[in-house]
Amino acid sequence: MTSTVMAGRPFAGNVCLVTGASRGIGKGIALQLGDAGATVYITGRSLDPKGKGKPGSLRDTADEIEGRGGKCIPVQCDHGDDEQVKLLFEKISKEQNGRLDILVNNAYSAISELLKTTGKTFWELPVSMWDTINRVGLRGHYVATWHAAQMMVPAKHGLIVNISSPGGLIYIFNAPYGVGKIGCDRMAVDCGLELKKHNVAMLSLWPGPVKTETLLGTWTAENRTDLERDSYEYTMKYGESTEYSGKAVVHLAKDPQIMTKTGRIFITAEVGYEYGFRDIDGKTPASLRQAKTLFLWTGHPWLAALTPPFVKFPYWLLALGGNHF
Repeated sequence: MTSTVMAGRPFAGNVCLVTGASRGIGKGIALQLGDAGATVYITGRSLDPKGKGKPGSLRDTADEIEGRGGKCIPVQCDHGDDEQVKLLFEKISKEQNGRLDILVNNAYSAISELLKTTGKTFWELPVSMWDTINRVGLRGHYVATWHAAQMMVPAKHGLIVNISSPGGLIYIFNAPYGVGKIGCDRMAVDCGLELKKHNVAMLSLWPGPVKTETLLGTWTAENRTDLERDSYEYTMKYGESTEYSGKAVVHLAKDPQIMTKTGRIFITAEVGYEYGFRDIDGKTPASLRQAKTLFLWTGHPWLAALTPPFVKFPYWLLALGGNHF
């Protein structure tokens, strides 16, 4: 997905949009795209709610990208508001002469609610939880994709990435969460099918356990269930940095054969294995395909403890596990 190639800056001249990039995975992706030389637009509901350049703000992300030699344009945008999203894409089109090379749909507004309501059934939650989880995370991805397609299809060029999770395959958090994630995956498959003939790729990306600011700062192993403590400790030992997903997006976008990958789901660790890159700390994160990881995530820590890391499930078996015919 590049037009100008420079040493260390393969995306020079490219225009990217990462939604929900004030912190976490979105910030990590934006940092890596900036490192690759792209002009990176980033969005969040508040431009700088904590004061100029404070951690966890869009301004902080922009400052870090530019401090690393990149170019970033932060835009305040609530992806639950269609009019704000429309104005966002009009701004990019006007400022970049209609160009948009990469869209990463990452904006999500339900993390705190998911952590507070873990263990509750769907009927114990308010009906509004559906919108809390899926208005931005699923519908918002579709709206942004719709706008991006208006720019990419005429250019016959572009890549759209939905940041999803294994929640589309196995039960995590609650029912609305799982429905939202499998919806994101299906969106990438079906939209990817329709976009393919226009040389625009779309795919879904599953990060593994990620060492986000929430995990490192507030979600500790103290006063948690045994399963939660096991998950925490496993993430700290084998999990990904927030920039690992960014490395995956960069390597996928650089692939001249990216159209062979359109309409598919990818696991970040497996992308790393394919393209031969490591995390920013030099480590190779764990993959969902590793039996050890899957046993832990599905509540079988004793099996995880007995399973060596090199044992992996084939993709067809993972797919079979998500079918209930």
